[in-house]
Amino acid sequence: MTCNLDILTVADMQTLGQIIGDSRNVLICTHRAPDGDAIGSSLAWAQYLKKLDKDVNIAVPDMYPDFLQWLPGCNRIFRFDKKPEEVAQLFKNADLLCCLDFNSSSRTDDMKYLIDSFNGRILLIDHHLSPDIPATLTISQPSMSSTCELVFRIINQLEGYEDMTKEMATAIYCGMMTDTGSFAYNSNSPDIYFMISMLLAKGIDKGLIYNKVYHTLSASCLKMRAYVLYRKMNIVNELNASYFALTKQEMKRFHYIKGDLEGLVNEPLRIKNMKLSISLREDTEKPNHILVSLRSSCGFHCEPMAREFFNGGGHMDAAGGKLYCSISDAEQIAIRAILAYKDQLR
Repeated sequence: MTCNLDILTVADMQTLGQIIGDSRNVLICTHRAPDGDAIGSSLAWAQYLKKLDKDVNIAVPDMYPDFLQWLPGCNRIFRFDKKPEEVAQLFKNADLLCCLDFNSSSRTDDMKYLIDSFNGRILLIDHHLSPDIPATLTISQPSMSSTCELVFRIINQLEGYEDMTKEMATAIYCGMMTDTGSFAYNSNSPDIYFMISMLLAKGIDKGLIYNKVYHTLSASCLKMRAYVLYRKMNIVNELNASYFALTKQEMKRFHYIKGDLEGLVNEPLRIKNMKLSISLREDTEKPNHILVSLRSSCGFHCEPMAREFFNGGGHMDAAGGKLYCSISDAEQIAIRAILAYKDQLR
């Protein structure tokens, strides 16, 4: 079987070739709380551009999970929350800004003003709905499994596959894997598995990647996840929905570090007929700031709920948002959201 992996039009190819060719200093940035797709796509795209003799840097708003810090190149990523002046200088020096895995500058929080005031060319590569960044070229494909899939397709279409290194392939596979729940959802296209075979041909060890991402929990992290499911999960049986809320104090009790709760919002969906799971947790750094994650299945789509109730958005079955209130108020908002969609959840 052969697959056509091309996604760029002739005009897009010409524009992309021109903006890359005319650029010397490239800055890649991604969203707050970067996940595997954000970090993987940024690292792979950076390595591709470096092979074209570009001066490339990566800047992220804040910390990314420990389980991603093994990826080759992570030690050269700049964090805005740690080095704001250095990151601001990177923006000033860049003549091309590549925005990966986010559709709005608001998703970069404190780094937003640097993106909004950037005067050079902007390339947007993303798979979320309704991008609003005024880019020179927007490559937006919400039907794709991940931004890493988009990056692979673009590199392949630019005839860069032959020079793709094992490190690039590893970063891309890691992002595709984490953004699909190890290919459990949003991954029905045969193209995805054709691409995986091409990545395997580059020598990646997918078993090792899986273990480095999912088998690195601390004992306290595992206890916290068990605590959430046993003590904090609230199930609205008649509406096939659930939610849980975590405070700073509870996370401190279990020595929480970034990434410890990654994927936990998916667990309630393992309950028979469950359609919706909502995770609420206090931001450990900002007061009255609640981070929200939503996951859905069985025909119910949570993205509209994320927009309507949680100042967010995302994908149809995987969305997120944030609230500026107490954790108890956030729980009441979650309950109102569930009730508002009761006819679809029943």
